[in-house]
Amino acid sequence: MKGLLSTREAAKKLGVTLLTLQRHVSARTVDAPPLQKVGGVTVRLWSARDIEKARKVLADIKPGRKKKA
Repeated sequence: MKGLLSTREAAKKLGVTLLTLQRHVSARTVDAPPLQKVGGVTVRLWSARDIEKARKVLADIKPGRKKKA
């Protein structure tokens, strides 16, 4: 389990808040790793590859509200 990060730590590495990363995961704009049980707690464990894929996706998304056409 060495080298795996929690969602909070992954968000910090990506330079976004935990809430922002959770919103992207729930909206399915970011492919998140599967849920795993660790010590009776269900968590997502992010690898370096998962973080790099998320970084590429988040780089293409412009921050702020979107205008309706």
